[in-house]
Amino acid sequence: MRLLVDVMCGRLVPYLRMCGHDAAYAGDRGLEADDVLLDVAADENRTVVTRDVELADRATDAILLESRDLESQLAALVDAGIELRLADEPRFCGRCNGRLESVDEAASTPAYAPDPADESVRRCRDCGQHFWRGSHWDRVRRTLASIRARE
Repeated sequence: MRLLVDVMCGRLVPYLRMCGHDAAYAGDRGLEADDVLLDVAADENRTVVTRDVELADRATDAILLESRDLESQLAALVDAGIELRLADEPRFCGRCNGRLESVDEAASTPAYAPDPADESVRRCRDCGQHFWRGSHWDRVRRTLASIRARE
């Protein structure tokens, strides 16, 4: 799903991206004015995710979140029909929302990333950040599992 996440809901962005959603973040794009944010959402055919009642009312397609709590926001997204399961193969960069590509086993990686011969590593085509299923992946999996347990 193509989403545009308002700055009030920025903590959701990495979860959405790790679940395979094309989640643009207003803060990354400098979208502060509601009119500009709504224009971008319409131009890019994105659903607005926000806690701002007036913004949600003005959007063509919006999901209004009431809580400030991350897990409650995630649960509200599930209730709104957003699939929140970790993608088998992550597609979007957690940092910039660029497309990810597999890193060849023979390629070298930065010091912070594991050796691709030992673990599946992906690299963002746009910002160059490397990703793998480490401790952050496990934390997100546990959080999503707790959301599903509420259903």
